[in-house]
Formats: sequence, C-alpha cells, structure tokens
Amino acid sequence: MTSITNGNKKIIYDIGANNGDDVPYYLKKADIVIAVEANPILCEQMQKRFALEIQQQKLVIENCVLTAANEVTSVPFYIHKTKHVLSQFPAPTHKPENYEKVFLPGKTVNQLFYEHGYPYYVKIDIEHYDHVILRSLLNNDIRPKYISAESHSIEVFILLASLGNYDAFKIVNGSSVATTYHNWPISTTTGEEVYSFPYHSAGPFGEDVAGEWVNSESLFRTLLSDGLGWKDI
Repeated sequence: MTSITNGNKKIIYDIGANNGDDVPYYLKKADIVIAVEANPILCEQMQKRFALEIQQQKLVIENCVLTAANEVTSVPFYIHKTKHVLSQFPAPTHKPENYEKVFLPGKTVNQLFYEHGYPYYVKIDIEHYDHVILRSLLNNDIRPKYISAESHSIEVFILLASLGNYDAFKIVNGSSVATTYHNWPISTTTGEEVYSFPYHSAGPFGEDVAGEWVNSESLFRTLLSDGLGWKDI
C-alpha cells in the first residue's frame, strides 16, 4: 500500500463509534477525529451532540459500513431493534428476529485511510468483526503508533503480536472503565488534565492506561489466566 501523509496532524480513528462517548476524549488527544459508525440513528445523535466540533472541522462522522472487501458499494447491516450497541455487520445468528436488516453505504479500509490520512491511533470496536477489520488494516501496511481492539477473540492478540509486529501491550477492562478511570490524569494536545471516562466507553489508550507496558508473552499469560471478553488490548 502506498504511504499516506497527513501533514503531521494527529488523526484518531474511532471505528465503531456508537453514540460517541469516546469522542470527547479523542478530541483532547488529536487534531482530527474520524468517527466511523454504520447505524444512521447513532450518527444523527453524534451530529447533534458534536455540531460545534464538526463545524470546526475537528470531527468527521463517517456513516458507513467499514468492510475488508477490496471494492464495495452498499452492504447489508443489522440494526438491533432495542439495543443499538448490539447492531452488527455480519448476519446475526442469535435471535435474528431482534434485528432489522437495512442496506447502507459501504467503505473499504483502504478508502477510509486514503480519504482522511494516516492514523496516530485506531480504536476498533465492531460487533463480531473486530478481527476482520484489524487483519485488513495490517495487511494494508497500516500500523499506527497506537491501536486497540476488543479481545473477544484470541485472533485479535495473535494479529497484533505477529502480523502487526507490536511488542508492547496494555489491557483496559471494559467493565470497570468508569470506576478505574474516574478523575484520571491524561495527556492532551495542550497539556495534562483530569478526565472521567463514562461507562461503556473504550477508556484511555497508550500512556494514559494504568500499569506498565508488557511484552506479548506476558500478555498471552494474562489472557490465559483472566480469559477473553470485554477487554481492549
């Protein structure tokens, strides 16, 4: 893949932005935030919530289904009728009657990064599709300084450690983000400050995460001991 430039700007990609609860934190960490969300209802909510940041060109909302395909126009997406957080791209196998099938604009990983620039940090949180997008990203030589994905599958760890060649890791426990990272010191583009992460957010990344960096062997032992699940690597 040809190198992508971004004019030395820090660009954060929130892939699977949901209702935008991670966006305020990312805005403090970057020059531009690209929030990618397939659910049009959630995108409308974010457009209202962050109208000023969008106007200031600090935030771009991409209402599309991100896929690992080489070429795509529109793709089926499954919106959960009562819990938008459970909406997903792969066809649901558990209680499919709870989902509404719609067709939405699709975009490939290549298209996304070519349009907006090389990432400083990428968060991937797409129901049942994290590892697919992660593999596509790494196969296209996109290796940001920081990257995270939910570890519901051991494949996420394997991809980061092998294909991604990442050698330093931290874990954020999703179930305790709001308590562990309440009034938490973070670094921003303008200095240090204290920030509280809301429940169901992905939490901090990089040096803002508690604890020391560990190597792949140590992380693998931790995952074997504690199990996979609602954890971001």
